[in-house]
Amino acid sequence: MFGYYLKLALKSIKRNPILSALMVAAIALGIGSSMTTITVNYLMSADPIPEKSQQLFYVQVDSWDPTSPYNDDNNDPPNQLTWTEATNLMAAKKAKRQTAMAKSGAVIEPSNPDDKPFEASIRLTFADFFPMFNTPFLYGNGWDQQSDLARDYVVVLTREINDKVFGGENSVGKNIVIMGQNFRVVGVLDHWQPVPKFYDVNNGAFDETEELFMPFYLKEELELPNWGNTNCWKSPEGEGFKAFLRSECVNFQMWVELENSQQEAEYLDFLNSYVSEQKALGRFARPMNNRLSDVMEWMENQQVVADDAQIMLWLSFMFLAVCLLNTIGLLLAKFTGKSAEIGLRRALGATKSNLFIQHLVETAVIGLCGGVLGLALALLGLQGIGALYGSFVEHLTQLDFTLVVIGLGLSLVASIAAGLYPTWRACNIAPASQLKSQ
Repeated sequence: MFGYYLKLALKSIKRNPILSALMVAAIALGIGSSMTTITVNYLMSADPIPEKSQQLFYVQVDSWDPTSPYNDDNNDPPNQLTWTEATNLMAAKKAKRQTAMAKSGAVIEPSNPDDKPFEASIRLTFADFFPMFNTPFLYGNGWDQQSDLARDYVVVLTREINDKVFGGENSVGKNIVIMGQNFRVVGVLDHWQPVPKFYDVNNGAFDETEELFMPFYLKEELELPNWGNTNCWKSPEGEGFKAFLRSECVNFQMWVELENSQQEAEYLDFLNSYVSEQKALGRFARPMNNRLSDVMEWMENQQVVADDAQIMLWLSFMFLAVCLLNTIGLLLAKFTGKSAEIGLRRALGATKSNLFIQHLVETAVIGLCGGVLGLALALLGLQGIGALYGSFVEHLTQLDFTLVVIGLGLSLVASIAAGLYPTWRACNIAPASQLKSQ
């Protein structure tokens, strides 16, 4: 019977092409606007590392101003660490894996004299960074922990930098000049762009992955600049780079990998003990306020999905509702025009349920057509957003298979919902009055 109803639906659509086109356009506009904002919100809030997001924890300790909290609204501790805390917690090695990190930058001097030097972003981190975050390697691997301690001049390149400097060849073991120093390449990352860039949402949750990765302690060794957010509640005690580095300014991030709730509890106990020790030394005057947040908790805490994006999502759903109201009106007009046909079918023995299913199939076909057109409009909308905001939103403007299924499903559900009342009205037409009028 479904095939028969589908055939009737197609004939009905062809019989009233203008009215049918208006309904398809109304649904397409609603779906297009909704799917544009759904896509952006979906990608902004997606789990960037689902295989271990519940095992990775962001570390916070409250080293802020004794007289006022870091965040007046909810009393959260600072969202970054000082150099002192980052290095002390790393030295303790209380987690399965741990890495402190920071963002910096330096000038690369290509070996080819015809190529101009250029500036590149740096992720200062530890050897555990790569296995913790499951980074894919095209060539080689990350450095080992001994290189962390020895402050070896080693570097991991992204694929893009490797293509630019070494022409895409396997550069492992070769030297690259950074800040006038020779660095040995130990690995080249394959394409890797977590969305959101969860490991450092403080400095741009949707920024590009850094171009170079090198041992954390080289920040002190080479006096590398701060490229990330830096917040201070008191001035450094002294002048120069090292005085600033050992100040109470926060500009470092730290993640630990903990396999279960017991390890999480033990690490939090360690943090509390560490803070107690620092209190005895005259630091950490604020009440104990240490936090461990897994990946999804941390992104929610930092409001990675902006309020503006959520407001736009609800506005798009309201626009979809307006489009559906227009569709309901058009369906009522169409089904009212078929009163004679419906009355004749009732007189010939068709039941209300037969007519109800037949007309729902018709609305579903209209909805499916509107959904396909709506996805095309959504794709145009996403390309428009990409053209307007550039590379900043490049990774938020792509429709994947899941989003296509959501779009088609939403259009079907919306169109069927819009067709319920017009279909019910059509099925309750009295056949005798229609036959008499004919």
